[in-house]
Amino acid sequence: MANQNHIEILPVSECLQLNLSIPEYQRPYKWSILSIDTMLWDINNAIQQSLAFSDYKYRIGTIILHKSDQMLNVVDGQQRLISLTLISKYLDDDFDNAILQTKFYDKSTQKHIHDNYIHIREWFSLRDNETKESFKKALSNVLEMVVIQVKKESEAFQLFDSQNTRGRALDPHDLLKAFHLREMQNDKYEMEYAVTKWEAKDVSQIRELFSAYLFPIWNWSRCTKTWTFTEHDIDTYKGISTTSSYTYARRASKASPYFQITEPFIAGSDFFDMVDHYLRTLANIKHELVTNPVFGQLCTYCIPQKHSSAGLTHVRNLFFAVLLFYYDKFHNMDELAVKKLFMWAFMLRMDLQSLGADSVNKYAIGEWSPNYTNCIAVFSKISLARLHTEIGNLQIKTEPRLDKKYWTDEQIDLYVLLKK
Repeated sequence: MANQNHIEILPVSECLQLNLSIPEYQRPYKWSILSIDTMLWDINNAIQQSLAFSDYKYRIGTIILHKSDQMLNVVDGQQRLISLTLISKYLDDDFDNAILQTKFYDKSTQKHIHDNYIHIREWFSLRDNETKESFKKALSNVLEMVVIQVKKESEAFQLFDSQNTRGRALDPHDLLKAFHLREMQNDKYEMEYAVTKWEAKDVSQIRELFSAYLFPIWNWSRCTKTWTFTEHDIDTYKGISTTSSYTYARRASKASPYFQITEPFIAGSDFFDMVDHYLRTLANIKHELVTNPVFGQLCTYCIPQKHSSAGLTHVRNLFFAVLLFYYDKFHNMDELAVKKLFMWAFMLRMDLQSLGADSVNKYAIGEWSPNYTNCIAVFSKISLARLHTEIGNLQIKTEPRLDKKYWTDEQIDLYVLLKK
């Protein structure tokens, strides 16, 4: 297969002038305005780097092409190629290439091309002609792409699958790590230190921190249902540039190194400090629950047991999440507040014979249901509370809606504890 491949690195301006063809089997063009905006800022950052380092090049991606007669069918990279074509067309009205001559019949593709071109125009309308000229030059002098040409179509798809399989293996937190390391590129010592600390951590704990705690709390505190944390959600944790003039950015800079889950932080080393902070805080909270005698029998339900039901596991994680959010704001383990949060979370197990992530999602934002004894948006209440006593004073009902004849032994034991 290697003998059939032709691999080269070309300036973006040359890539766009290749005899490219978008095959009918390609999926629609789906890049959003956010994707275009990210690309524009990435290019802008690359231009700034090129001013500081004369030989600086920014590799903007890889494209895989299948050579068929005189045409080069785009197997992978069409989203990026179309987007770069739109930028090039805006920068130079005389610009033309094979992609611009392509007729797109898919309505979704047409809409995204239209919307993205308008955004490109608006983005540059806020900048001077010098910026526009620097972008035009960057397409030839700074930005480049890896171009892989394959003669056999089957091998092109095999390579495409290989590329995308590797891509799927990259977790959102890995992408965040890479992003924030780039923000630290002017401080090599800090970069090396951050990488060393990161690599020493248990990857599964980092994954769980974002997927089970930080991201759900971010959503639930806003009375929004959460979802699986993926690469599409990493903007939430990209932080703010140190050069930002936003008022909230200056506030975040002054607050560093103190963090709050729902508040912004400064991009770069603060991200790694934040991950450290919340991994440590979560561990400390769990340790306090099982070692402090004031929490008594609560510790029985805070330690995962082999015989625990899936429902009990769900509410245990909900309890840890709401307690982390409470502690994050008030920095105390007030006995009454902790017990009220425990009652609220574990009453969900009393209300339902079986429950899953969807039930937890609805319960966490206080969505009304005839099956819930307590329809309280506790995460939102913590977010809005001024004093920790407001949480300790929550009125939590402990008479479940579920008929006692359906109770399991697990629920019977839990009910006894909740009524104490």
